[in-house]
Amino acid sequence: MAKLERASFGSRLGVVLATAGSAVGLGNIWRFPYMTGQNGGAVFIMIYIFCVLLLGIPCMISEFIIGRYGQANTARSFRKLSGGSMWSLIGYMGVLTGFLISGYYAVVSGWCLEYIWASLLGKLQGDTEYISNYFVTFSQDPVKPLFWTFLILFATYMIIENGVRDGIERASKLMMPTLFILLLVIVGASCMLPNADKGIEFLFKPDMSKLTGDVFLAALGQSFYSLSIAMGCICTYASYFSRQTNLTKSAVQIGVIDFLVALLAGLIIFPAAFSVGVKPDSGPSLIFITLPNVFQQAFGGIPSLGYGVSVLFYILLSMAALTSLMSLHEVSTAFLQEEMGTTRKRAALMVTVGCIVMGGVCSLSLGAWNGLRMFGMTVFDMFDFVTGQLFLPMVGFLTCIFIGWFAPHKIVRDEFTNQGTLRNVTMFHFYLFLVKYVCPLCILFIFLHQLGLL
Repeated sequence: MAKLERASFGSRLGVVLATAGSAVGLGNIWRFPYMTGQNGGAVFIMIYIFCVLLLGIPCMISEFIIGRYGQANTARSFRKLSGGSMWSLIGYMGVLTGFLISGYYAVVSGWCLEYIWASLLGKLQGDTEYISNYFVTFSQDPVKPLFWTFLILFATYMIIENGVRDGIERASKLMMPTLFILLLVIVGASCMLPNADKGIEFLFKPDMSKLTGDVFLAALGQSFYSLSIAMGCICTYASYFSRQTNLTKSAVQIGVIDFLVALLAGLIIFPAAFSVGVKPDSGPSLIFITLPNVFQQAFGGIPSLGYGVSVLFYILLSMAALTSLMSLHEVSTAFLQEEMGTTRKRAALMVTVGCIVMGGVCSLSLGAWNGLRMFGMTVFDMFDFVTGQLFLPMVGFLTCIFIGWFAPHKIVRDEFTNQGTLRNVTMFHFYLFLVKYVCPLCILFIFLHQLGLL
């Protein structure tokens, strides 16, 4: 009876948009462009697409299988599929990873809100040093970042506490199309700039001389992180899928949307950067330090256009951050609701309070509490390192090993083929080969590369 009453997405469009919203975030609009800029442009994109097909989509399908079969939160779904064995610990690790990421991700998401406000007030106008100092001063402020972190977590709470259909699905159906419209508007403005063709060429004309082992490993890592794999989001959302949902088709659709958003972000940033002579390899500072100055210079001839583009871009960035934060929040909310037997509203409130506390500590560690360090890292950097470079690859690796080698073969096959109603048995065997051999090896390469061992 409980299984029949479990919440679910109300439509196929809801499934795709909500899950794509989980995958689409700062990784697409912030990380993808600077990674592309640092790794040779078009050649990186070419390898990235290959890596998504090789690693990203098979890993996503694996989480779909676990979540839909379990029809429960990530931890319980792993426990159910593993028969209560030690493999169920992967689910708990996934929930913990998602919760820890929520803490510092909310801080960065709050920065995006600050930049909307600063853009509206015209504060992001000045030379590169001014913009750099603005970011440093703001991020180290003991109050402002906390206010914005609280605000975006409150917005997330208001969506999550309304449930799957009335909260997550409805918000996703509104925000994802809006996000695409904003992307297209700003792409149009950026691509009309003088010398924009050089930025477009950088994105679409591969220079094979730039293809190195490091570029391949960077593309491999980006393909893994950009789809929100191994943090419980995909698995949790899959528990709301119907039995008729085609898992492979959904994974491919979500992968395509995720890539398109990243590519459109590149079409905003690189034409504008090349137009004003800014190098495309500015690195992690691109969004908050380099880009405001780029917009200001690129659209300097029409100040109102530069003002509008800057405001729209940071609205876009904030919406992408919010859709991902929703999915991270839902991982912990579903876990507490089902494991503690409490109401959704109370579970969502508990998660929100926990995220505010973690976010507060992470934010203050960049300023007033900068002296509080572990292993030479601030608390913010420690959260990023532990989740991004240790937990995510570990959970992803173990999930592939579990599905490929230890999960009941019949269950995995039945979920993949929708109980045999889909004629994709050949595709299933190819998927199983990837999950057994290719994906674990790829994730191992990512792990070793991040730790500087490869």
